[in-house]
Amino acid sequence: MKRAVYPGSFDPVTYGHLDVIRRSAALVDELIVGVLQNNHKNPLFSLQERVKILHEVTKDMSNVRIESFTGLSIDFVRTCGAQFLVRGLRAITDFDYELQMAQTNRIMAKEIDTIFLTTSLEYAYLSSSTVKEVAYYGGDISKFVPPEVAQAISRKIHPQTGISEA
Repeated sequence: MKRAVYPGSFDPVTYGHLDVIRRSAALVDELIVGVLQNNHKNPLFSLQERVKILHEVTKDMSNVRIESFTGLSIDFVRTCGAQFLVRGLRAITDFDYELQMAQTNRIMAKEIDTIFLTTSLEYAYLSSSTVKEVAYYGGDISKFVPPEVAQAISRKIHPQTGISEA
């Protein structure tokens, strides 16, 4: 069985993430989306909320499983019994960082290969940080995230008013 892990914080999950999830799921028998609990970041959504949202937006993908983890991504990949670690690339700046991480991971776990997928051009500009910033200022995020994600963001950022651009 070919198994891959796509790790990230997914705070929030965007159409760019979902593009990588769909495309990488088509390459393997099972794709595990690993939701990272990163203690160095102050996320908008809790770990449990991010896992729940990812379950919702991937429910139509039968070979995708959502799990949370802490620690090193490469250790999580090994724990999952996966042969591949998936990373999405948007721009050349991503490549520099991701290449260093892939090389480091390869030294730590020779049995695991990193697969890079370039993000589809329509999402190449998109980041979770951008989505949050637009949402904080009341902008329309419906082109960046699925409706259920936009609604969850709106409830988090504007709980009193329920402002929703979705």
